[in-house]
Amino acid sequence: MKVFGAMRVGGLLLAGGQSRRMGGGDKCLLQLGGMTLLEHACSRLEPQVESIALNANGELERFDGFGLPVLEDVVEGYAGPLAGVLTGMCWARENHPHLSHIATAPSDTPFFPRDVVARMCAAAMESGVPLACAASNGRAHPVFGLWDVKLADDLERALRDEGLRKIDLWTGRHGIAHAGYDAGDFDPFFNINEPHDLLEAANLLQRLEAHG
Repeated sequence: MKVFGAMRVGGLLLAGGQSRRMGGGDKCLLQLGGMTLLEHACSRLEPQVESIALNANGELERFDGFGLPVLEDVVEGYAGPLAGVLTGMCWARENHPHLSHIATAPSDTPFFPRDVVARMCAAAMESGVPLACAASNGRAHPVFGLWDVKLADDLERALRDEGLRKIDLWTGRHGIAHAGYDAGDFDPFFNINEPHDLLEAANLLQRLEAHG
């Protein structure tokens, strides 16, 4: 059981976008080192949380082989990452009511830290705020977030009634802490947006495997 102070955390992998810069399709199903990007992300997030699900849209049957609950956005129209966050909050509230928070991670980031959830929880508790996100080299990564499930109704109102889409505008209303990382030789939050990024990731994977 993963407990961080008073927090009980579930995990949500985000794959609900349209991947326009990759030419469409499911970016998370691309292969990297014999595994899909989704499998890489799942292998990193799953050990950090109590329960895990995938947020995706379209024909959900294409993810049947991954053994994950697949959650379609509860707000229609590809409303962005906040719609995925709300979807995860609703899933936690309805199916895992013991969870106090969800932690989100994009499914196109195969090298993110294996302690990011613990670090975000620590940052939120230290700052006394309900939200946290990862940061590296002074740059925030809001889709790597820790979200208090109690804020689900407020987020739904912002999405449906206000048409709000920018993460920073909503998190700024409630307070957000940052869990900072030094990028070092490479940024662990490197994500794959375009075809050349996949080639860079393959080279990076080879380097990491060579160094154990």
